[in-house]
Amino acid sequence: MKIKIDKTITLLILFALFALVSLILDFDPGITIGKNFVIFLKNMGLLLPPVFILIGLFEVWVKKESIEKYLGKQSGISSFLFVILLASTMVGGIVVALPVAASLFNKGAKPSVVYTFIFASAICRIPMTFFEASYLGFKFTIIRLIISLPLIVLASVIIEKVWGKNQQLQQ
Repeated sequence: MKIKIDKTITLLILFALFALVSLILDFDPGITIGKNFVIFLKNMGLLLPPVFILIGLFEVWVKKESIEKYLGKQSGISSFLFVILLASTMVGGIVVALPVAASLFNKGAKPSVVYTFIFASAICRIPMTFFEASYLGFKFTIIRLIISLPLIVLASVIIEKVWGKNQQLQQ
């Protein structure tokens, strides 16, 4: 009988062995890596449960028809502005943005709007924007946003069109 072990489990076992051997041999880089992993695991353990609860509530409370109306195929430029505003209020970065984006897509948001949401959540979150402005200056931050946001929307529309053509070719 042959036992098949998943690659992910194998990597986790190897990582745990590396951390344990580093601790026994007092190998500082390995100890630091292990401590950072534990800190990251703790942070994700505190962040993800509330996020999944909120996404579950979003799935139940927000009607599919509302998302289709305001963010779907027939929506205009206001849908892009709405998701940029939504993305700017996100906390938790891409870890939170991806499940929200999946939920938006499943409820009928057009792909370009979902892409815009993901991209905007990476570059224009309000806390990070204030942090950037405090170090690089308000003028730089405003110029970056004025240039970046239209490019995000343009890239999202292009990606949707290219992806749609590729999907049609495969069928």
